[in-house]
Amino acid sequence: MREPQLMMPNRREFVRYGVAGLASLSSASIGPSLVQAEESISPLLRPHFPARAKRVIFLFMLGAPSQFEMFENKPKLRELDGQPIGDELLTKMKFAQITEQRPSLLGTHVQFARYGESGAEISELLPFTAKVVDDLVIIKTMQTDEIPHHPAEVFMHTGTRFFGRPSLGAWVNYGLGTESSDLPGYVVLQSGMRPRTKGSIYASGFLSAAYQGVPLRDGAEPILNLARPAGRTAEDQRDMIDAVRQMNLHRSQLTNAPETLARNNSYRLAERLGETAAEAINVGGETPATLAAYGVDPAQPSFARNCLLARRMVERGVRFIHLCHGDWDHHSNLRKGIASQCQQTDQACAALIADLKQRGLLEDTLVVWGGEFGRTAVGQKTVNADIGRDHQIAAFTMWMAGGGVRTGQTVGETDELGCFPVTQPIHVHDLHATMLHLLGLDHKRLTYRFQGRDFRLTDVAGRVVSELIA
Repeated sequence: MREPQLMMPNRREFVRYGVAGLASLSSASIGPSLVQAEESISPLLRPHFPARAKRVIFLFMLGAPSQFEMFENKPKLRELDGQPIGDELLTKMKFAQITEQRPSLLGTHVQFARYGESGAEISELLPFTAKVVDDLVIIKTMQTDEIPHHPAEVFMHTGTRFFGRPSLGAWVNYGLGTESSDLPGYVVLQSGMRPRTKGSIYASGFLSAAYQGVPLRDGAEPILNLARPAGRTAEDQRDMIDAVRQMNLHRSQLTNAPETLARNNSYRLAERLGETAAEAINVGGETPATLAAYGVDPAQPSFARNCLLARRMVERGVRFIHLCHGDWDHHSNLRKGIASQCQQTDQACAALIADLKQRGLLEDTLVVWGGEFGRTAVGQKTVNADIGRDHQIAAFTMWMAGGGVRTGQTVGETDELGCFPVTQPIHVHDLHATMLHLLGLDHKRLTYRFQGRDFRLTDVAGRVVSELIA
């Protein structure tokens, strides 16, 4: 007999946990297929064991940063710059766009130095990250299965190349719910280029829509469809909601359909979120010193501003905060492009780590940084453009901080040209399993039955990487 895993929430628990995602539904479009009633909301799990982390901030670097210009110092690659790739590597490497029969190796143009007690090697493009390097665990041997951007984005977030599956944030929200009664449990903040796969990387898939990521926008309406129509007062809206409530209650008595009860809650919650979301994204109350530390201009949307907002979301009990920033897709113009992206992100990432730490929030907030894959050791030539790097899926770099990870170390080593792991390859499934473990969730037990089978984030693979855990 299978071990019981699911627990049905009571009404009080629904008020606490069920708010996540409802903000993404307009008052005029909430339907019975999207929001379930109090008595039948999708089951919520409790942690399977004591958690090291309570929440996640995922800093997703859209387009795939080049590890060679940031974290992978390869003197041999610099020495062989411009030399044609050897036969052995040529037969083993996979390329997405390079069409040359024998491309040439591309050494990096930046300088590296060792920082912190850990002695991690960091590029001159990341002077702020270098200051917090002892708060990070740097993984140099990440691997994924997908080499084109679209399926790789989806794979990094859902554990599969297929569209329509729940995202990592949705799984976490499903498993743990949210600690906030005023904001969605899963919030998405975007800057620069938007994901090629649009909302697929923060969707709830076959899980309830209550667990999907809710994009917060800049401006007076941070969540679409929550503002009152022009010319309508708060009293008008309350009267409308009360009238609809009475009709829904009457309908429920006639049909015993639980969906109608859920509509009442969604209207109330949407009204409340229209006020709380605007307050949450208002950084006007932050000190000048804090704004300067992140490099934030309060009047201008930016990745730096989103990092500051991520800290504010943590303070307000949001379970999963997802920052998407691009474009790191440097098939050409690598030197200029990666310098620009590092300038936009380096200071803010380091400030977020330092800010969380000094507020006592880093120890139970898991921060993860990385793209959908990495970049090749060979150069990609493009007509009328400076050289760049193609996609690499066999070895790329990510880092983690806070939330129970063993910081001040570098995990995994690649060969002398940075093409393949020599030690400790870590797959995306392993990363997901480890993140869930730090949140107190067993990736093999966090399942959802859909169309006759039990699905999970890590599919039929994944291992918890003990080297990453303190």
